[in-house]
Amino acid sequence: MEKWDVYTQNREKTNRTVERGCSLQQDEYRLAVHICIFNNKGQMLIQQRQPLKKKWSGMWDVTVGGCAVSGETSQMAASRELQEELGLKMDFTGIRPQLTVNFENGFDDIYMLQLDNTIDIEQLELQFDEVIAVKWASLKEIQEMVHRGIFIPYYEDLLGLMFNMKGSYGCFDRNHFMLKTKIA
Repeated sequence: MEKWDVYTQNREKTNRTVERGCSLQQDEYRLAVHICIFNNKGQMLIQQRQPLKKKWSGMWDVTVGGCAVSGETSQMAASRELQEELGLKMDFTGIRPQLTVNFENGFDDIYMLQLDNTIDIEQLELQFDEVIAVKWASLKEIQEMVHRGIFIPYYEDLLGLMFNMKGSYGCFDRNHFMLKTKIA
């Protein structure tokens, strides 16, 4: 059975673990990761979850997601999840998530990777227990899927932020800043 480390609200590890599926106590948190891969056409690689999954059964989702298992860092979890779900090997050492979204029982580190070379989705090794299909989709296509109820209902603004921040860090648009600086 998969075990998760338990964290404090300040993201400090306690010396406690819980089994997947067990409830956390008040003021206990877990670590989750999401990886969003974008191609040079501005599309995100999305996956369709297996109909056998308990949560979000058969729905489309961002590239990869899951919880860190006991002993893993965020980067280790991202690397493992990417390899498990899609068969892609990537070392996340030295890569920081672009966003961390707090949810009721934890922290969700979101990595948004701009990969210049397009991934051949026909060559991906989809994890049978997790993923039924993958495809490339634009922000507009994903938002339409959310409205149709076939994509996990992320906030529309969060999806837009993911597309805007792909491959970059920070809270302002550097391209806009550089353009204004050149004009002034």
